[in-house]
Amino acid sequence: MEACKGSLGPSEDWPSSAKAEGPFTSMRHCFVRLSPIVENSPLLPPVGVWVVSESHCGYHPLGLASDHRLDKLLPHQLANQTRYILVMDKSRELLILYATETGNALDASERIGREAERRACPVRIVSLDEFDPSSLPSEKFVIFVVSTTGQGDTPNPMKFVAKKLDKRLADLGGTSIIEKGLGDDQHPSGYEGALDRWMSSLWSMLYKENPRLFPKGLDISASDIRMLDQPKLHISYLDLDEAYLKSPAGIDLKSLEKEIVRSRSMLSGKKSSDMSKPDCFLKMVKNHPISRTGCGKDVRHFEFAALSSTIEYEVGDVLEILPGQSPEAIDAFMKRCNLNPESYIVIAPRNKEDNLENGERALNVPIKLRRFVELTMDIASASPRRYFFEVMSFFATAEHEKERLLYFASPEGRDDLYQYNQKERRTVLEVLEDFPSVNMPFEWLVQLIPPLKTRAFSISSSLLVHPNQVHLTVSIVSWTTPFKRKRTGLCSNWLASLDPHQRVCIPAWFHKGSLPAPEPSLPLILIGPGTGCAPFRGFVEERALEASKSIPTAPIVFFFGCWNEQNDFLYRDFWISHSQNGGVLSEEKGGGFYVAFSRDQPQKVYVQHKMKEQSVKIWDLLSKGAAVYVAGSSNNMPADVLAAFEEIVAAEGGVSREAAVRWLRMLEKGGKYHVEAWA
Repeated sequence: MEACKGSLGPSEDWPSSAKAEGPFTSMRHCFVRLSPIVENSPLLPPVGVWVVSESHCGYHPLGLASDHRLDKLLPHQLANQTRYILVMDKSRELLILYATETGNALDASERIGREAERRACPVRIVSLDEFDPSSLPSEKFVIFVVSTTGQGDTPNPMKFVAKKLDKRLADLGGTSIIEKGLGDDQHPSGYEGALDRWMSSLWSMLYKENPRLFPKGLDISASDIRMLDQPKLHISYLDLDEAYLKSPAGIDLKSLEKEIVRSRSMLSGKKSSDMSKPDCFLKMVKNHPISRTGCGKDVRHFEFAALSSTIEYEVGDVLEILPGQSPEAIDAFMKRCNLNPESYIVIAPRNKEDNLENGERALNVPIKLRRFVELTMDIASASPRRYFFEVMSFFATAEHEKERLLYFASPEGRDDLYQYNQKERRTVLEVLEDFPSVNMPFEWLVQLIPPLKTRAFSISSSLLVHPNQVHLTVSIVSWTTPFKRKRTGLCSNWLASLDPHQRVCIPAWFHKGSLPAPEPSLPLILIGPGTGCAPFRGFVEERALEASKSIPTAPIVFFFGCWNEQNDFLYRDFWISHSQNGGVLSEEKGGGFYVAFSRDQPQKVYVQHKMKEQSVKIWDLLSKGAAVYVAGSSNNMPADVLAAFEEIVAAEGGVSREAAVRWLRMLEKGGKYHVEAWA
């Protein structure tokens, strides 16, 4: 059971029999939130109500009536009382917990939630970042939705449950209702190809468990499908005088920081937190190509200096950057959507409960509409989700456009939508321009356009060597779609376009990655082909500095790989200098530097081949307690490198392949096998 939370005075005003039921509220407040609760409402219908007055104190069950207005369900004299508690039944509610980094898991969660609400099943959708695990035993039905990143690692919020979720829940007495569904975003139909089939089975199994979850039954009528809810956000437009009074004067770093926090808090509808506030603002001081022009790759070395405050990080950490968007794209979006870029807006959750739970926040401070779009809405890089097309269909005035949008949003049109949208990586702006009769309200655009996300990069410097600076090694992303459309990565191309002589403020956050900073006395085996060498540049810089200060240091063996010696041998002079004359990578110090040029000979040569050539040295270092660090592309490299280690341990250690696999698993569990891979 759960009681609605409210804002009445001290609980001493209430009889002891009522206090036992929990927090209390006034009737006026509950009518704002819950009255009337109609049959297809997503809110959980109350199962009973405590009514308290000077002359009456009692519990009144409400049953499963389709209309839960208190003035109809209770005697007139009781409905007019000023204090009551609605008692909720969690056995008739579905909780969806998600963990996401790319947005796929949130999109899938919202899709499951919409399908449940169409069947009149009350739903709560909560990020695991915001969920209290200790409350899990009080939940009756829970769906976990998690997407993988990189080489299949779980996103950060999900790590506490992903590996042991099934077993742990079973140990605690949980029962699996249905086999887990596995979707693949690279499948011809996208992850929704598996999700559609899994959801169909899910509703049947849930209905068998508790028919009361679906008071309307499992079948959805055509009217339910063609019913559009209100957007989750409400936007207020302010006149210029009011906006001027509430807006900060001038744009300095502090004002920019507040704009970022305010706009991103508005978008999420959540209270601003330290996570939304940038750790610092950076200025680019160097933009240097380190691959040969015209070789088919564009790899840059970027150096940044702190503008706002002293920066702090360790080698192996990750830098996240909020990219800028093209002014031309912003202008085109404003024109296409008939928006006034100079207007000031305030965005708040439409749900009154969210407003009360999150407090006043700083969200009543207006922000210019154009600035909000620039900082929060990915209009010219990310592709919209399927629900975007469904909502567009409600606002299409041209019949042929409406038909096409409805087809895209249907299960029958799923494959064609994937080809049109995801496969071609069409942007929100391009989709809107393809359907010119659609005029979507800005509230829906804010809700459905993918949020502008920070981009994460492995740091390629040591703060001890470069005080108050941070360096990145970035491959500038571009590709051609199946229909020969040129596409570019938003953040990498934006960084490449920056002129170090111009003062462009770059919002930045520092985070721990998957590569912990090693102690000087720890022997290291590093494998980093391509831009995977980035974090190890910082490792080598820092250990060389420690050695120069007569700090005892252990050897480092580094395996690097690239296409050609002349084209993309990144940081060539740096590695060679540290592998000679007693450097930290030199063989005389027990280390080594080995390069695989995959395309300089007829036979492809990769880092795993160079590793096998040095199997004796690798086994010797492993026997002395070395730690392994692997960084780079998530395609095949991490698995190929692990297979090479298995072969080396089996051959040099004189054990079976199965024993070698177990040995390496123990190495990983002991915190001495680290992988950071990205797509």
